[in-house]
Amino acid sequence: MKYCSQCRADITWAIPAGDNRHRNMCTACDIIFYDNPRIVAGTLPVYQSKILLCKRAISPRKGYWTLPAGFMENGESTEHAALRETQEEANATVKLNGLYSVITVPHISQVHMFFLAELPTPEYSSGEESLEVELFSPEDIPWDEIAFPTVTETLRLFLANQPGPHVFNITPDMAIDAGHD
Repeated sequence: MKYCSQCRADITWAIPAGDNRHRNMCTACDIIFYDNPRIVAGTLPVYQSKILLCKRAISPRKGYWTLPAGFMENGESTEHAALRETQEEANATVKLNGLYSVITVPHISQVHMFFLAELPTPEYSSGEESLEVELFSPEDIPWDEIAFPTVTETLRLFLANQPGPHVFNITPDMAIDAGHD
């Protein structure tokens, strides 16, 4: 950030009065520009013991499988974001059955939240952000082609019959921090 979006003055990198972190600040109009983590909300949709996965049509990780999920929009709840993303990516309508995992990814400033979801009927198709959408039996999940470690770990916990919610961190080396749950 170089210029203030309010008054167009130069931005400085400083610690505001009463704060303890450096922030982008406008010294002309005293606006502080906070840069906070982004929330990714999605679902773990299940239909008769099969899991619905989407093959990504966009970067990052284009061509890899993931759970339907994406960034929350302003003005929506995490539940609404998860339902919207499932509809957008898989053209699927699901019923949420509670929060399943909350995974902090500090090195990319994101928090991933997955809700367990029931897919009442096997009606789904590719959305704009998906090349394919498919129901997988646990033994057929393409583990080597899963897009993100947050998805891998959420799937592993679910398939190990570990009831949620699970709260943990993913480190840059894709290992899970000790002490989760």
